[in-house]
Amino acid sequence: MNVVLFKPEIPPNTGNISRLCVCTDASLHIVGKPSFDLSEKAVRRAGLDYWDHLRLKLYEDWEEFKRSVADPERIFLVTKFGETIYSEAKFIQDDFLLFGNETSGVPEPVYSQFPATRKLKIPMKAISRSINLSNSVAIVLYEALRQTEHW
Repeated sequence: MNVVLFKPEIPPNTGNISRLCVCTDASLHIVGKPSFDLSEKAVRRAGLDYWDHLRLKLYEDWEEFKRSVADPERIFLVTKFGETIYSEAKFIQDDFLLFGNETSGVPEPVYSQFPATRKLKIPMKAISRSINLSNSVAIVLYEALRQTEHW
């Protein structure tokens, strides 16, 4: 499975996500420049001693990333504006789970490339603005793994 972060902004979130990727044998793809240096202590502290085992791929921008994916139809955008509940999606091995950054998600030109069936949401109460990024990644990643690896 593949986790994709679009211009992440909070080092501990990226560190937690990198640790989760190592623990689940998922690859981490970062699209665009993060708002921090990936060598920052906060990232590595959250990733603990897993950082050296991380399969990390970096991309200049969305177009470079999209060109690298054999089947772009297997990219799912996880967004609070999604129309499909993440557990209703049908995942296959090596899918890509795209998450926008912590404050603004993905830009409209990226968002508009996804049909409703590939814009996934995590249900939450109306009073909630959002779920922490690393928690969101864990929720959706484990569902995708459950479906594809029978965990």
